Order: sequence, then structure tokens, then C-alpha cells
Amino acid sequence: MIIINLELIKSIAMPSPTRIVLLVIDGLGGLPHPQTGKTELETADTPNLDQLATEGICGLIDPVSPGITPGSAPGHLALFGYNPVSFNIGRGVLEAIGIDFDLQPEDVAARGNFCTVDKAGLVTDRRAGRISTNQCSELCRLLDGLVIENVKTLVCPVREHRFIAVFRGKALVSDVTDSDPQQIGVAPRIITPLRPEADRMASIANQFITQAKEILADHYPANMALLRGFSQQPHFPTMGEVYKLKPAAIASYPMYRGLAKLVGMEVLETGATIEDEFATLKQNYTNYDFFFLHIKGTDSAGEDGDFDRKVRVIEQVDTALPQLMNLKPDVIVVTGDHSTPATLRGHSWHPVPLLLHSRWCRRDKISQFSESACVLGGLGRFPATHIMPLAMANALKLTKFGA
Repeated sequence: MIIINLELIKSIAMPSPTRIVLLVIDGLGGLPHPQTGKTELETADTPNLDQLATEGICGLIDPVSPGITPGSAPGHLALFGYNPVSFNIGRGVLEAIGIDFDLQPEDVAARGNFCTVDKAGLVTDRRAGRISTNQCSELCRLLDGLVIENVKTLVCPVREHRFIAVFRGKALVSDVTDSDPQQIGVAPRIITPLRPEADRMASIANQFITQAKEILADHYPANMALLRGFSQQPHFPTMGEVYKLKPAAIASYPMYRGLAKLVGMEVLETGATIEDEFATLKQNYTNYDFFFLHIKGTDSAGEDGDFDRKVRVIEQVDTALPQLMNLKPDVIVVTGDHSTPATLRGHSWHPVPLLLHSRWCRRDKISQFSESACVLGGLGRFPATHIMPLAMANALKLTKFGA
């Protein structure tokens, strides 16, 4: 797969008054329902998305590479034009930055899930029934401040069942495996070092989980904790440096806000609903020339195996879409960071539908925004890292390369 070099883009990018909106419908791609033969996107009533598809050009994207199932971070980094393999980062740092946690250079952060285990210690629900954020906060207070081998553990709520565990001490190395098995019916995994220098971090993390199990034992359904995405704060070239953009992010979930901050976007305050996010776009439209607008509900519904709910969220996005269309951005890109078919109840490797709408695109013959239509689109199937150069070109923000 050809990866566009950021230095190349940096050398030909130029500021301009044109505007780009990247609408990311998280986990957009799906698989056919066994009774209807239609995916969630094909089932949904989407006249506005279909209008954009009719006026634009469509295709399919691979967030990482064909056959590779991406996590949310690599999926989004690819959409922003960053090679998700070279710029790989753990979920812990993203969650921490997303809630404005004061992360120190030597800290190791992990993403946590409160979960449910049975009497045999097997995971029966990785999300503890999606407990309330208030309940999550109460449980975090029970775990916060544990000291293990002179390392202090700081535990903070994120949203619903999610929390962060930040390990603060000297000479910590984040290269350890996850305890989250990413499936039910099995026991949490023992955390192991990926290199010898991480032996101490693995030991501390396992001791934390053991203590957490004892503390949470009487707090069913959140009677255990899982950790994943151990990471330390990296440095990325910003989108302002690379693309000469003034970018803003509109996202209600902390992890995506954290990711946007890492690549230099200004994160705008917004409400939790789809309507809130589109209203935030309208209110701030004249202040920036690039917007990342993130919709989470599709992914959550897919992970819960709720086909009908995912359809409803897509339809809610479509209903709100005229607020974006009426602003008349020079470029509109609609896609997802990965597929989350409800039939699989999780992320998958399937390519993701994409549409690009601009004055300068070559229209194809697609009149419906769906997986089966986009496979015939004029853009074909290509790496997600190519989206930003395409959007920049259609916004007339790239000069000629070479003599």
C-alpha cells in the first residue's frame, strides 16, 4: 500500500479561504442483515447522504490495509493522513488527553473498562452493562491513589464504563500487553512485557488488577477491571504544520477529543447529541478552515449488536445533514474510521464507504451512499491515508509537485 509522505504534503500545501468538513460516522461500515440482505447503511433512509453521493464521487477505503481490523486510534489517524503503523499510539494516552488529564512525560496511561466476571473469573460483559458515568466515578474513587512499588496509580472516570489508569513513577516503560481479552467467556489476560525493560511495568499493572478485583468484588455488575492501550505521550507533527490548516474538532467522546489534540486540532466544546454537534459546527464555521465532526453512536450500536439502533443513528445523522450542506463547504467528506457490523458485534476488516463532494470532483454514476454502491464508485478502493490529499486538492489547497 502506498503511504503519502507528510513531508511531501507539507512542501506543496498552501493556505486558502476554502473550507473542508470531514464527517466521520464511527463504525459506519456493516454487513447484510440475515433476513433482509441489507447492511445498516443500506437499510437506513438517507436522502441527504444519497444527494451528496449523487453530486459527488464515491469509493471504499481501507483504514490500515486489506484484512487488518483497525482500532479507533489507527482508523482516525489514517483519516487525518498519518500512517497508522508509523504513528501508532495506545488508547490510554488518547483517553487521558481527551479528559484534559495533566499527563507527565514519564507517566504510563492505560484505558480501563469496568467489566463483569462470573464466579469462575470469566468475563461475561466487557462493559459491565455500560454503567452510568456517575457510578463509574464512584468506582474510580475506590481505586484512585493505590501505591505499588513506589508507583502511584491515578484513576479517573471517562464515560460510562470507561476510565483511565495513569501509573506515575520513575523509569516506567509502556511496552506491555493488555489484560482485556476483547471477548467474553474467557478470563482476563495476564499482562506481560514486550521487552525486558517493561518487566516492572507489567508487574505493577498485574498487582493493580489483583487489588482492583478485591476492591470491586461486591460491586456487581462492575466487579472487575480490564486494562489496555498502555502508552506514553508522543509528539506528532500537527495538521497546521503539515497541511497549513486551521483545524477544529467537534467530538463528544474524550478519546476522539484527545486524538484531535495530538494532531493539533482545536477541540470545540459541544453537547452530547448529534444535533448539538451540528449546531457547534454552524456556530464556529467562519473561524476555521477544516472541521473534523465525529459521530459515535453508530459504533456503540454495532458493538452492542443492535442493528436497528445503528440504522436509527445513521438516519439521525442524515436528518441533521442539511445544517452542514447549507453552509456550502468547498469539500465535504463522509466516511467512517472502520466498519462495526452489528452482526459481528465489533470492529471488522471490511472496507468503509466514502463519499467526497466538491465543485471540482469528477462525478460518478453512484446515486446511493452504501457499501454495495460505493464498490462501483469512481474513487475505487484505496488507503484511508489518501483522503486528506484528495480533500486538500479538491479545496485547491495543494500546489503542483515538481517542475
